[in-house]
Amino acid sequence: MFYHISKIGWFLIEPSNLLLFLGTIGLVLLGLGFVRLGKTLTTLSLICMFIVGLTPFSNWLILPLEMRFPIPDLKDKKIDGIIVLGGAIQERQTIAHGPLSLNDAGERVIAMADLARRFPDAKVIYTGGSGAYSYAPRSEAEVAQENLEALGLKHDRIMIEKNSLNTFENAVLSKNLFSPKTGETWLLVTSAWHMPRSVGIFRQAGWDVMAYPIDFRTAGWRDTKRGFATVSEGFNRAELATHEYVGLLVYWLTGKSNALFPAP
Repeated sequence: MFYHISKIGWFLIEPSNLLLFLGTIGLVLLGLGFVRLGKTLTTLSLICMFIVGLTPFSNWLILPLEMRFPIPDLKDKKIDGIIVLGGAIQERQTIAHGPLSLNDAGERVIAMADLARRFPDAKVIYTGGSGAYSYAPRSEAEVAQENLEALGLKHDRIMIEKNSLNTFENAVLSKNLFSPKTGETWLLVTSAWHMPRSVGIFRQAGWDVMAYPIDFRTAGWRDTKRGFATVSEGFNRAELATHEYVGLLVYWLTGKSNALFPAP
């Protein structure tokens, strides 16, 4: 139920949808004769679209998330396990066409293969069910496991958790399945902008992981002055960040995270 409510709620407050609704309401009010209010709402929606889509505003939103956890120095470290959060594989396209199909978070899979090579004795877990509302015959984790040879990994090298629908379930179901031991060092691999919420959830579940952020969308604090060439690029970044800030608040309020804005 939480998963479906979160999807519906996000659809309503997603910045691009919200500004479209605002502009549409403004146009309707203009047509009904409420000229002043209609003009105000329509103008406000256009100004906000310009700010979010083309100015550095969207980078200001995402940078505190991306820069929260540094990439750790793994030299001479003993790594007992690597847990990779799903969200990088397009399972329906992969099943339909054959070759592994990745989305714009595909660095998660690339990092999994790299870390598995660097730490050959570490356990590797890929966690992710199928969040698609349309029918998908296999979960994302199952698709990952079936396509490991393309990444240079043997089929039996990876363990999977295939039923989770969100990050909270990633943590809880994986912990129940694989029982990490106290004192073990586990790397958590996910997108940098998703790492604060993920770490808070895993800590709340009793799994003290080491953050290994990848899939950065900015070049660091220097991008505070960088705008965007297309409105869609700016909105994409703003929506990633907004989704995470809303998630941080909701997961903290519902007791699913150990902090409002988890830190190293």
